[in-house]
Amino acid sequence: MKKILVVDDSALMRRVICDIIDTDSEFQVADRATNGLEALDLLSRNTYDAVVLDVNMPKMNGIELLRELRKRKISARVMMASTDTMDGAQVTMEALDLGAIDFIHKPQMATQLREGSFTEDFLRTLKAVAVSKAPEYANAKPVDTATVRKVTELVTKHASFSDKKRIVAIASSTGGPKALQTVMAGIPKQLSCPVVLVQHMPTGFTKSLADRLNELSGLEVKEAQEGDKLEAGHLYLSQGGKHMNVVAKPNGEHYIHYTDEPTREGVKPCANYMYESLRTCRYEEVLCVVLTGMGADGTQGIRNLKEAKKIHVIAQEQSTCAVYGMPRSVVAAGLADQIIPLDQIAQEIILNVGVR
Repeated sequence: MKKILVVDDSALMRRVICDIIDTDSEFQVADRATNGLEALDLLSRNTYDAVVLDVNMPKMNGIELLRELRKRKISARVMMASTDTMDGAQVTMEALDLGAIDFIHKPQMATQLREGSFTEDFLRTLKAVAVSKAPEYANAKPVDTATVRKVTELVTKHASFSDKKRIVAIASSTGGPKALQTVMAGIPKQLSCPVVLVQHMPTGFTKSLADRLNELSGLEVKEAQEGDKLEAGHLYLSQGGKHMNVVAKPNGEHYIHYTDEPTREGVKPCANYMYESLRTCRYEEVLCVVLTGMGADGTQGIRNLKEAKKIHVIAQEQSTCAVYGMPRSVVAAGLADQIIPLDQIAQEIILNVGVR
């Protein structure tokens, strides 16, 4: 049974969250804290499988606690659960940067927490966080930008790429925002093709993630809008709460199109839809990249895509994943052409699709 620490200054919220956790036989609420200081004391003395952390609290808030954990190198699997995570998407991005594994939007009213959809999402997210790789503050390995620069220069000077139309399609989930920062930091603006990305996130958060990735990457990163034309050197991040598809127009150009089917693999957006939409596009080669995440999203879509297109599949190597679920599924299905550590994925993308 996995031990959970719940940190929230509201007695009512704590009780409801604890009740939800106790409905699942996998979990046990081991301790409760009313603010970050109490939680810091508990985390200094005890080990938990996951921490459910509020943002706004007296004495020490959630962000301050994450900073202190990083400073003291106290490793904890943290799931943010706060009303701030919807209105303050920037706060959520900061929490993920500081080491939080994932997050869920907590309704304003405690009574809404008892609704079936919230309970289901909460427990699914908690399960992913509880089995994730704990943050390693001291041993974080950044992308080797010098190597990436050399690879880019070599590919520019010596590689011979055909005129075939290519696209990179990335899928990621739990741990993805942090992993994507590492990958995107190594991708140059000269990349020869567009990049489409599905990161499992709810409505209201993907714009902040896109802005963050845009600051780090040579690519122009944006939250994809309906009708966006795909261009080389650009990354298009699917909006939360919609399924992103790539469609070809008679003029030979490709565009973003959103659909509103139900969740698939329990998520929306779902990478399977993105991969399957590429079956009927005019891209002759597709580079599929599957990063950290719970579940199996991407596997069926890639399998279906492989029936129609020439594809190359990169799966993130297990020891570098926060959660080795989605990459494991692709590898187990025999679909992975390469299994690559996170810090080397950027250069492999460059080597596979080339630069302009």
